[in-house]
Amino acid sequence: MNNAIEVKNVCKSFPSFSLDNVSFNVPKGYIMGFIGPNGAGKTTTIKSILDMLSLDSGEVLLFGKNSVNAPELKDDIGVVLDLPFYVDDWKVKDVESALSPFYSHWNSETFASLIRKFSIDSSKKVKDLSRGMKVKLMMAAALSHDAKLLILDEPTSGLDPVARDELMEILLKFVSDENKSVLFSTHITSDLEKVADFITFIIGGKIEFSGERDELLESYRLIKGGTSDLTVEQKKSIIGYREHSFGFEGMIKTENIPVMPKGVVTDKISLEEIIVYMNKEAKNDE
Repeated sequence: MNNAIEVKNVCKSFPSFSLDNVSFNVPKGYIMGFIGPNGAGKTTTIKSILDMLSLDSGEVLLFGKNSVNAPELKDDIGVVLDLPFYVDDWKVKDVESALSPFYSHWNSETFASLIRKFSIDSSKKVKDLSRGMKVKLMMAAALSHDAKLLILDEPTSGLDPVARDELMEILLKFVSDENKSVLFSTHITSDLEKVADFITFIIGGKIEFSGERDELLESYRLIKGGTSDLTVEQKKSIIGYREHSFGFEGMIKTENIPVMPKGVVTDKISLEEIIVYMNKEAKNDE
């Protein structure tokens, strides 16, 4: 079994949103970036993986086991969610006292070392820590019980560039052990371009892409030019097509570039731009 996570045809419906047959795998020894616009289903999917939601259908396997029937898996999973889940009046020592009994491999020396590395003021209460420091505290806890899988939901949103760079180094070191893996959901896609081996892209509760990061980046290009250059069919092939006073812009599948007229300009694209244009296309279709 070479996957840390296997999400199989997961469906979950809410009054205004649903996950629609969501399927993807997180291979052992790699970092999977999980991307999509707000409301795409990232957090709902992560909660499904962590058995925080009951599924309408489908299955999630962690290390080949269904987490519902294998509570011992908690030892192997480190979690950082988008909102801190510690009691506001806890101090750092209280966080360790509360968490350590739940993990058979909790390492107090590792926790103390990370608290120092992250420059967390251990005398402060959780409620008095900044957003960034709360995230660092959750990261310290997630890395202190010899987890084999890290599930991170927006861990870098409250961190400055230096702290984010430190975290990227920690994640790369973590997966240098081929038995350890990371599922990393973030809006700061430049971080994923540095460290992610694979990308899963979700939009509107459906998986648009799941595969190697470079494959996704090579599959699309930015495109722009004059509006008079395009036929109706050519315009339809441009994702997130938008006209402005100087012409048009959008995103195109690399395979469709040869059918474009001379004079259009194409360029490399970023993960952030892919999200933006896919989201524009979804809104254009509404």
